[in-house]
Amino acid sequence: MASTPRNRTPGLALIAHDQGLGSRFVAGADEAGRGALAGPLVAAAVLLEPGALGTDEQALLARLNDSKKLSAGVRDELALAIGAVALRIAVVAIASTEIDEHGIQAANLGGLSRALDLLGAPQGTALVVDGFALPMQRRTHRSLVKGDGTSAAIAAASIIAKTTRDRVMEGLDVASPGYGFAAHAGYGTSVHREAITRLGPCHAHRFSFAPIAIAA
Repeated sequence: MASTPRNRTPGLALIAHDQGLGSRFVAGADEAGRGALAGPLVAAAVLLEPGALGTDEQALLARLNDSKKLSAGVRDELALAIGAVALRIAVVAIASTEIDEHGIQAANLGGLSRALDLLGAPQGTALVVDGFALPMQRRTHRSLVKGDGTSAAIAAASIIAKTTRDRVMEGLDVASPGYGFAAHAGYGTSVHREAITRLGPCHAHRFSFAPIAIAA
């Protein structure tokens, strides 16, 4: 059965959501890599002006969605589109050593808050975050459960975070061959776990995570 136009254009519903928030500007924040065994956690924030998106801009974002629902190729194409449409983009990468020092939850919340701060959104901007309230964020913001499938700004941030982190993991794959970082992005796949057993952990791994601590 052919997909409906609605299924081909999920981004339009996400843009409509943000247009209904009652603010001229919307800033969304999301992260990638929270559950990985290796590599950084990457947080991103994206500033949009939803009401000013014309037909051409909306067409560029028509496939916008939760990054986990998109192929790598579509994510890469959307990352370029977001770069063309967004007013501002901010990215924060938190290294595995910092995650080990402070814990993944603190790293996650801190990274999201820092990304929003770096964005420098105008006063009155609606700040929305995927799934988390940020205790250290001074500005009023709202947490949206499954926000990357609800808000255009959060979905855009999820794509920027994911594509940025994928490029980092490709670099780590070259620097530390044998683990398959480019293929699994540091997540705990069977291939990755076998490589850890065979090679031992490397500098990119998170030693505070149980599978790595046991193997170290």
